[in-house]
Amino acid sequence: MLLCYTKYMLKELINIIFRSLRLDKSLYRDARNFSEISIYFALIIMILEGISGAIATSSLIKTNILLSGITAIFSWFIWSLLIFVIGVKVFPEKETKVNFKKILIGVGYAHAPGILRILGFIPEMVIPIVLITQFWIFASLIIATKEMLNFKSNIKSLGVVLIAFLIIAI
Repeated sequence: MLLCYTKYMLKELINIIFRSLRLDKSLYRDARNFSEISIYFALIIMILEGISGAIATSSLIKTNILLSGITAIFSWFIWSLLIFVIGVKVFPEKETKVNFKKILIGVGYAHAPGILRILGFIPEMVIPIVLITQFWIFASLIIATKEMLNFKSNIKSLGVVLIAFLIIAI
């Protein structure tokens, strides 16, 4: 019984990762993707993203994989908090009714393209892979923001993500 449940959960996690990679906007609309287990799926995605990034950059410089995993979790929280404050509190639309937990889960899902950074173990491929996956994550964050916050405009969700990025970059 436990093995069947574990297989089902793994199948669900893989499904979420592939839907995020495809930039599937319905991923962020479907209430089933925001159940109690979803926060753990998002956490696993963020840890895998941090480890993948560490593996990729370690081909150029020595990187602590554990520290990268912890940093990924911290950045996940900061991204989520900024998107929540900017999109829900500062610039909401009438239809914007979302709690912080849903934003946290959605931001975690949106970082699934970062898992592909594991392909950057070849030193010559690190920079192109990191750049491609970063733009992919941005696109995924824009879609997630638009869908979760019920924005009518992609430009508005781009603005929320861009403001959050600029705050993080400073």
